Amino acid sequence: MLFEKLVQANDNINEMYLKQRKGYTIALLGNPNVGKSTVFNELTGMNQHTGNWPGKTVELAKGHYTHRYRQNQMIDLPGTYSLLAHSSEEEVTRNYVCFEPCDVCLVICDATVLERNLNLVLQTMEITDHVVLVLNLMDEAKKKNITIDTEKLAKLLKVRVVEMSARNHEGFEDVKEAIEEVGNRVSDTQGAAVRYAKDLEQAIAAVADVMKTRRLNTRFTALKLLDPEVDSTLFYEDIENQEETRAEVEKQIARLKDKDLYERFEDIVVHALHERAREISEECIIFNNASYQNRDMRIDHVVTSKGWGLVWMVVLLSVIFWITISGANVPSEMLSGMFEDLQVWLHQLFASWSMNPYITSFIVDGVVKTCGWVISVMLPPMAIFFPMFTLLEDFGYLPRIAFNLDGFFQKACTCGKQALTMCMGFGCNAVGVSGARIIDSPRERLIAIITNTFVPCNGRFPTLISIITMFFAGVVAAPWNGLLSTLLLTDVIVFGVILTFLTSRFLSKTLLKGVPSSFTLELPPYRRPQFGKVIVRSIFDRTLFVLGRAVSVAIPAGAIIWLLANIQVQDASLLQHISLFLDPFAHLMGLDGVILLAFLLGFPANEIVVPIMIMAYLANGSMMDIGDLAVLKELFVNNGWTWVTAICTLMFSLVHFPCATTLLTIRKETQSWKWTAVSFLLPTVLGILLCMGINLLAHIFLLV
Repeated sequence: MLFEKLVQANDNINEMYLKQRKGYTIALLGNPNVGKSTVFNELTGMNQHTGNWPGKTVELAKGHYTHRYRQNQMIDLPGTYSLLAHSSEEEVTRNYVCFEPCDVCLVICDATVLERNLNLVLQTMEITDHVVLVLNLMDEAKKKNITIDTEKLAKLLKVRVVEMSARNHEGFEDVKEAIEEVGNRVSDTQGAAVRYAKDLEQAIAAVADVMKTRRLNTRFTALKLLDPEVDSTLFYEDIENQEETRAEVEKQIARLKDKDLYERFEDIVVHALHERAREISEECIIFNNASYQNRDMRIDHVVTSKGWGLVWMVVLLSVIFWITISGANVPSEMLSGMFEDLQVWLHQLFASWSMNPYITSFIVDGVVKTCGWVISVMLPPMAIFFPMFTLLEDFGYLPRIAFNLDGFFQKACTCGKQALTMCMGFGCNAVGVSGARIIDSPRERLIAIITNTFVPCNGRFPTLISIITMFFAGVVAAPWNGLLSTLLLTDVIVFGVILTFLTSRFLSKTLLKGVPSSFTLELPPYRRPQFGKVIVRSIFDRTLFVLGRAVSVAIPAGAIIWLLANIQVQDASLLQHISLFLDPFAHLMGLDGVILLAFLLGFPANEIVVPIMIMAYLANGSMMDIGDLAVLKELFVNNGWTWVTAICTLMFSLVHFPCATTLLTIRKETQSWKWTAVSFLLPTVLGILLCMGINLLAHIFLLV
């Protein structure tokens, strides 16, 4: 009893002390792919997605951690190479560091390529001297025999330097102590001394001497006011004597123009930053040998070569699909059997309660069976596909895909970063759309958003795999049918990629005219994936998230379909009336009214398209044995399906309007109803024309 009171009293004291000590706000900065999200997750206990490729953090995330009775807030800013604000990521990061209340800037650097990372460090130090430089991946640096003199580095930069290996959970206590030390320090400098050309330094000094800022660093503010590429509105808001400052800025700009320096302003700044980074690196870094770099180069010689790069890419994709299709069969059958047993038990339970048969059918045959189909068909493939895809991320292969496809995107007048958004689209098109923020050019970003739907998301894979397995893979005997299914699914995916290229070029020549921007993407070093973390992260962050979304849509969809199928009007159900109304147009596309209705009702989520077809084909609006594809094929064939119907359904599943979640994301990202409408109409019209063309050719050549 006494011990419990002592513990309670100690907790109360800690709580009171915590309230008395104001926490720090910490901005987490760094180049893409240096481990920022890993550091953020470890410190805050949150679960930001991490991986071995640039551009995952496309919006800021907030978290908290407690140290020395202080609850500190940490802001994970988008990864950026610079604060010159050419892209949305750079602008978000620069504006947060400049204009938001920030006590400490924690700059994460890759110790294996420190010189390249120092550019961002120097720019951050021009804004504030409350900087902690974290050298992450020190374990990788030691493996590559790279030695960094951290004491000399700290002395040259006049900042706190901490060594860390985030993946191995090393260095976090030192980081917390460094944040505490720097946060307590009173600002007494004007940032790092990066010296520019003499005339530019004179202009900066003249403006800084005149202005009176409320909070901002005067030297950095003067630099930004003179920069022709910067919107100075926010900077002027922090200046007390705006008119006097404007007059001095205009005077100095005129002087720079007279000396032909104003047009080369940014080149001068960038050159000075790179020179300073090079000088510091030469003094602090020793490269003993390059064996690991040679290993990476040998691998890249194969996977990024002009001759074999694309071949390896298709082979890897095919292997992933083959493992997914083959490995998902048994778990799907087991889950299907479990749901069948559950339905039998529910029927018996409700019968023992003397429940109304219509209510029983509504719950069991409408809702439970629909959810059963979604879970048994979606969960096993996702549980296999997502971990393997995440392994490729962690290994560092995804940027190589962007590199291999850059030539094709250049011909389409876009850039290779679009390939990364396509990779995100395999999991969810909404994620691919939001991931387009990594593309600097607004025109190319918009093209990537509009065309992302041509990459089938995980919600469409069950439809594609089921139709391919039922109507095409069955022509060969096991085990070759699994291989044939894989090859056909890969062909469908490749066709979607080709459509992306063609549509991107069409948009570049019509609605979004322009030339492709230069493509700069860091190829990260190959790293051994952390298999345990990959499996846990992909299951919880991706598989269960997508499955939960599908089930939440499947429950009301199953209920609606059951009602439509059981409400009779003039001796026919509402479902039959609607499908008959759609039949004439659907037949032109090689489909039928039920298939077209399934896609329309599947607008909230693509996962429920096949369950809707099954329920609509059955007279009573309930589902059949969901685990037997042979019985499912028989149901489809009995309702008029041919191989042409199957191909047209495959094509329309690949090329049709985005789901509701993706459309809402497009509206949010573009801030335009016009481009949201284009994103809806373009793939829909293209899908309709493709299906009509296939159906017409089949009838012309008397193939049906």
